[in-house]
Amino acid sequence: MEVRFTEDHICFPRYDFRGATVHPRGVVTPARIRDADWTAIRPEIRTTRGETLFVPRDGKADLQEFCHRHGIARVSRPDTWGDLLEPFLDTRIDADRERATLDRLRGAGFARDEVATIRQRLAPLMLAYNFGAMVWEWVALGLFDLLNAANAPVIDPALQAALGDPATFYAWTMTIAERTP
Repeated sequence: MEVRFTEDHICFPRYDFRGATVHPRGVVTPARIRDADWTAIRPEIRTTRGETLFVPRDGKADLQEFCHRHGIARVSRPDTWGDLLEPFLDTRIDADRERATLDRLRGAGFARDEVATIRQRLAPLMLAYNFGAMVWEWVALGLFDLLNAANAPVIDPALQAALGDPATFYAWTMTIAERTP
C-alpha cells in the first residue's frame, strides 16, 4: 500500500485491496471524503460512498494536514469488524466479554444469527490468516485485517476464491463497516 498527498488530492499509486475504488491505483479528492481518522491505529479515510480507505501509519501527519487544509472532520468510530472478528484472536474470550461484544453488535443492528453466519463464512479465512500465516494477533482484528486476509499472497488462494467476486466481497465488508451503534 502506497499513498501520496498533494495540495488538492490523495494519490494511491498502489492499493492492494481488490474491489476498492482506488485499486490498483487511484485518486481521491476532498469532495469525495466524508471524514477521516488520522488517530486510528490504521489511519483511515471514509468516502461519501461509505468506503473506508486505509493510509499507512507513516502517513498520519500528512492525512491530518490534508484534512485540516480542506476542512475534513476527524471522526472516530467503533470498528464493527473488530467485534465480528473477535473469535479469531489468539486469546481466550470469557463469557462476560462475549456478552458485551454481542450487545455492541446488537446495538449496531446485528441479530445473533447474522453474527453467527458472518463468523462462519469468514472462519476458514481468518483462521488461516491469524494462525496459518502466523500473525498471532491477540488484541484486535478489524476491517484492515479482513481485507488483508482476503488479498494477502500468503493465504491459500482457494480460501480467498471462496469469498466470491472480490468487488462484491469488498462492497459487503464496507456495508458492514458502516453499521455502527
